[in-house]
Amino acid sequence: MTLRPGTYRPLTIAEGVRTSAQRTPGKVALQEGQRTRTYSELVDRIDRVANATLDGLGIAPGAHAAILAPNCLEFVEVALGLATAGVPPAMVNPRSTAAEAALVCDNAQARVLFVHPSLEELARLCEFESVRELVVLDTRYDDWLAAARSTPPTVELEEWDVFSIPYTAGTTGRPKGVLLSHRSRVLTFFAMGIEYGCYGPDDRALAIAPLFHGAGFAFAVAPIFFGGCCAILPHFEPEEVLRQLAEHRSTNAFFVPAHFHALFALGEETMRSFDTSALRTIISNAAPLPQVMKERIVEHFGEGVLFECYGSTEGGIVSNLRPADQLRKERSVGLPFACTSVRVLDDAGEEVASGEIGELYSRSPYLFNGYWERPEETAATLRGGWFSAGDLARRDDEGYLYLVDRKDDKIVSGGVNIYPREIEEVLLRHPAVAEAAVFGVPDERWGEAVRAAVVVTPGVQPSDDELLELCSEHLARYKLPKSIDRISALPRNASGKILHRTLREPYWQGRDRQIS
Repeated sequence: MTLRPGTYRPLTIAEGVRTSAQRTPGKVALQEGQRTRTYSELVDRIDRVANATLDGLGIAPGAHAAILAPNCLEFVEVALGLATAGVPPAMVNPRSTAAEAALVCDNAQARVLFVHPSLEELARLCEFESVRELVVLDTRYDDWLAAARSTPPTVELEEWDVFSIPYTAGTTGRPKGVLLSHRSRVLTFFAMGIEYGCYGPDDRALAIAPLFHGAGFAFAVAPIFFGGCCAILPHFEPEEVLRQLAEHRSTNAFFVPAHFHALFALGEETMRSFDTSALRTIISNAAPLPQVMKERIVEHFGEGVLFECYGSTEGGIVSNLRPADQLRKERSVGLPFACTSVRVLDDAGEEVASGEIGELYSRSPYLFNGYWERPEETAATLRGGWFSAGDLARRDDEGYLYLVDRKDDKIVSGGVNIYPREIEEVLLRHPAVAEAAVFGVPDERWGEAVRAAVVVTPGVQPSDDELLELCSEHLARYKLPKSIDRISALPRNASGKILHRTLREPYWQGRDRQIS
């Protein structure tokens, strides 16, 4: 057995913030509107959260807590404080119903729920089994902190200890608690810092995505881990995003594809009225970025700015497409991150040849510890220590990865595999189509038929024939949609992924759908 050297210090999530506070204690670390937290204030409050949880609430390290709040300063300090106490928080979607919030809290066996005042009424409607304390993030929270010790707690943390438990329904609809360790998050920050080059002390980030989501939280904390500044937006509002980018002279921001759709819907004149020239790094993640949208982003914000990251809450960061390749490698999600290995496997577990489609597996220091109390589902995602999020992919001769589709979303028609994303990319090239989703519906002859749902630009109604003509120019006949629905909005999960399952379900009620 190898003994740890006396110099050993575990990697922990709050350590970077603490060392940044030692360097620049008076510098603003976090900002939300007119409210700020300097580094010294943030570390003080992190320690007070930890001590008030351990001493005031009597919750022991290893127990769980929960946070129910929109984006706010308190979200970050509570999450980091709980992690410092060894009490990882389950992160609850602030759009949850009372039943949904209670389900997550009880599943995580959370002993305390930290709740934003705007959601206090919802929290008090919850019929909790595990939660015994509510801490409301208003003046009562400030009083609670004021009574706590401000010295660092004496909890001994290991880097493999769980830092947080974001809950993901993914695209299957079953909520699962994802156990993320301190080590995986800290190493993720270092890998992102190297790849994106935008998390130095002089950088200013804008946090737009929901903090309760694994990626949203990571992209908000990475800047302050290395001594930069992060401005937090409570809610996504397209014009306000542009205003904040301009006013804060933000150097980097993380978006999901749905954000870009909303931004460009403002129109070019509005977009150009805000000075976003300080923005050097745009990172897109959480869902595939359509090629036509990549081209619009590059045209508006310039070359050398856009990065597209592929990953998942469980698998962490997997690959990244750098700015120089955005137009050269169409629909690619790039090359693996540092310290990441990938494999594209067939159903027998054998590596497929270049250009062939298989299931994408990765192995890296960024992987999760497993699902909370779901050992069978954890095992189902792993193959010899390699993780799969259920995505189908291929690699080209240069090693670049291309996401084909999710395994569960594949359409099998007449024994032939059809991948919705390919068809969606074509539909999105029509100037009147803002969003598109393609899915399989029952067909007596072929097993499944291709159906599309599109969101069109207000005031414009392209005919089915017009859209099918576009598809026929780029796709084989068997891939053409048999019908096209117009809907007001596509169903999405918290990370912005389109829920093809939700679109499919009404057509498959009472029937078995098998994907081979």
